[in-house]
Amino acid sequence: MDTYQHTTLMDGLRQIPDPRKARGKRHDWLILLTLIASAVASGNQNGRAIAQWVREHALELLPLIQPTHGRVPSESTLRRVLRLVDIKALERHLSQYTNNLPPPDSLAGCIVTLNGEILQGQAIDGKAVRGAQAHGAPVHLVSRVQHGSGVTLGQVRVEQKRNERSAVPKLLDGQSLQGTVTTLDAMHTQRTQAQQILDQGGHYLMMVKKNQRRLWDDLDLYFQIPPSAADGEAWDAVQTIGKEHGRIEVRTLECGSGMGADLEWPAIQQIIRRTTERTHVKTGKRSVTVTYGITSLPADEVTAAELETLWRGHWTIENRKHYVRDVTMGEDDGQMYRGDAPQALAAVRNALIDLFRWHGWTNIADAIRHYGASVKRALALVGFTPARL
Repeated sequence: MDTYQHTTLMDGLRQIPDPRKARGKRHDWLILLTLIASAVASGNQNGRAIAQWVREHALELLPLIQPTHGRVPSESTLRRVLRLVDIKALERHLSQYTNNLPPPDSLAGCIVTLNGEILQGQAIDGKAVRGAQAHGAPVHLVSRVQHGSGVTLGQVRVEQKRNERSAVPKLLDGQSLQGTVTTLDAMHTQRTQAQQILDQGGHYLMMVKKNQRRLWDDLDLYFQIPPSAADGEAWDAVQTIGKEHGRIEVRTLECGSGMGADLEWPAIQQIIRRTTERTHVKTGKRSVTVTYGITSLPADEVTAAELETLWRGHWTIENRKHYVRDVTMGEDDGQMYRGDAPQALAAVRNALIDLFRWHGWTNIADAIRHYGASVKRALALVGFTPARL
């Protein structure tokens, strides 16, 4: 287990091993990684754009990086770095750096149980890198992200979406889950996965859809029983209302402590029904969606309101990471697909998004424009100074 305490992103990059042979090296490995991170922070989406940023800022960069042969690295060199980098080391050290950034709000993405225990939510979900797939190279990345802050805790690559289930045990393996609640969508609602989370000291909240028909039917039947007919069971409910994207949402979450033994699910304590009624403001069109869930959180410690917080917190991974990488940082438009380049760029984007937010940026597009306007700002963001070489 690594024990490095990285004070800058560049310190994390310093630990990434250089895979090149000694003969023919023309640029310092740390400098190459630092230039790539600075270029991505400046809004450059792929190898060609990164190389152009380096080339066009050569006059500013050369006195700082002081290459022995007096030239900035070429596009082919920068592309090779992304293809050949030790992806596991890159992700490990970047996540170690961002995980140690002091959070602005220590309770962001947390719930507090009725007995005073603080539990941090963390979501697991997958995302396709469509730019790579367009070239026939399927890349699907499954990530573990903190609720609230959106900090990436880990990432694993699988070849196709249907392989996502195999990634979750790897993401959690060896991790202490004490004081956490792991939220997973219906694809990952598996007994073995629930047991792994419990064995590692955590709680789970798993969503259930009709892809698991028998479980869905059992939960649906349970909620058809009026609460007054339930003997010795705890029932709770909460309703929230919000207006988003031109529609009004009324969300009702109901939970009960019955039926757990009948389901034969590891340590199940409560079952959940969540009903979302959406009304489009302009058209008046109305739709209703019903989703079920199961959790190891006991009813005498966690209320419906806390379960709703966790349920909504699950979508942190989509709203604060996947959407930003796709739309703001252009990941789906990127055309790099060879080797580990797509995954390496995704790891760099994850770290930069966390770093932007740590510096107080709430709008990532604004942050990219800010650092893109100055080479010195971009280099300072990742921690570059000549003294650190």
